[in-house]
Amino acid sequence: MSDAARLARVALSRLTEPGEPKIAALVAQMGAVALLEALSDPAQPTPEARDVATRLRGFDPETDLAHGERLGLRYVVPGDDEWPVQVDDLMRAEVLDHRGGPPLGLWVKGPTRLDELSQAVAVVGSRSATTYGTEVAAGIAQALVRAGHPVVSGGAYGIDQAAHRGALVVEGANVAVLACGADRAYPTAHRDLLDHLGRTSAVVAEVSPGCAPTRGRFLSRNRLIAALTRGTVVVEAAARSGALSTASWATRLHRHLMGVPGPVTSAQSQGVHELIRKGAASLVTRGDEVLEVVGEAGTHLVTPPRARSRPRDKLPRRDARILDAVPLASPAPISSIATTAGVALLDVQAALRRLHRDGLVELSDRGWVLTPAANE
Repeated sequence: MSDAARLARVALSRLTEPGEPKIAALVAQMGAVALLEALSDPAQPTPEARDVATRLRGFDPETDLAHGERLGLRYVVPGDDEWPVQVDDLMRAEVLDHRGGPPLGLWVKGPTRLDELSQAVAVVGSRSATTYGTEVAAGIAQALVRAGHPVVSGGAYGIDQAAHRGALVVEGANVAVLACGADRAYPTAHRDLLDHLGRTSAVVAEVSPGCAPTRGRFLSRNRLIAALTRGTVVVEAAARSGALSTASWATRLHRHLMGVPGPVTSAQSQGVHELIRKGAASLVTRGDEVLEVVGEAGTHLVTPPRARSRPRDKLPRRDARILDAVPLASPAPISSIATTAGVALLDVQAALRRLHRDGLVELSDRGWVLTPAANE
C-alpha cells in the first residue's frame, strides 16, 4: 500500500469511531485517499464537510505514525505482508450493534506478527469471574499454546486475565486486543501484564495511540477478537456479558464457537448455558476438547471418558450370570448356585472353575463365595 493510502487510513481513523460499517464500505469502494479527499473537500458546502475540515485542521497523520514509532508501535494496513487477511471476512459479515467492516488499520506493539494468528483461538468471558472460571480458562490457554495455537483475549479482569496468565506459563503467542490505544494500559492494574505482552508477544488496537477506551470501542474491539481467530471459547458469561458480543461475531464470521458450562445456579454462566442450549456453541470442558474443535480434521481426537474396567466386565454372559448367583458373605453349594442362576449343574461346575482361576470366587468347606476382586 502506498504511503499516501497509509496516511489516509491514519487520518480516517481519527475522524471516525472504529467499526463504522459505512466508512469500511466507502474505503473498499473508493479507496482511503479518495474518501479522505472527498470528506475534507473545502469546496463542499455541507456541514459534514466543514466539520471534517475543521477536525483535520492542524492534524498531521505523519506525526501520528512518528509518535507511534517512538512508542514502539507499528501501523499495519491491508496490503502489508503482516496484514491478518482473516479480518477481511468482516466485510461480508452481518452488522451487529451498528458496527462492522474490517479495521482501517491496526496498531501493534510487540514481536508477534499479525499474519501468524491464523490458527489463534480467543478465550473470553466474565470480568467478575469465579475461581472455577479462571482455573478453567488458564488451563485451556495453556493447552492451546502448547499445541501451537496463539491465544487472543481482551486484557480485561477475570477470564481475560486468566487466559493471558495461563498462556504465559507456556512459550508462545499471547495477544491482547484493546479498546484503547495500544500504548495505554487498561485496566491500569494490568499495566505489568500488558507491558510484558508488548515486549514478548503483541498488544493490538484499532484506535490511535493515546485514545481512551469507551463502551462503543469495547463492542468494536469484540469483533476484532472474533475476526483474528479461528474460534472463540467463552468461559463464564452472564446474560448481559460483553463476551456474548464476541460470541455473536464468531457466529457471524462462521468461526468455531465453544462454551464452558458452569453450575446451573451460577449467574456468571447463564449466557454460556444459553449459547449451548440453543446449539450455537459446542460444549467444551478442557483444553484437549477445544483442540479437537479447532484442530485439523482427524487431529487431537478426544477419547470419551470411561469408568475403570472391572474383571467381571469381560466375562461371557453365562459366566457373569453364574457369578451374580454366588453369595457375597455366606458360602453356598453348587446346587444352590445352579438353582439361583437357572443353569445346569455341570455348566455351573465348569463356570466356577473358570471364575476361580480368574480370582473371582473361592471355595470353602461350606461352599462357594465371592472374593473381594469380584466386587471391585
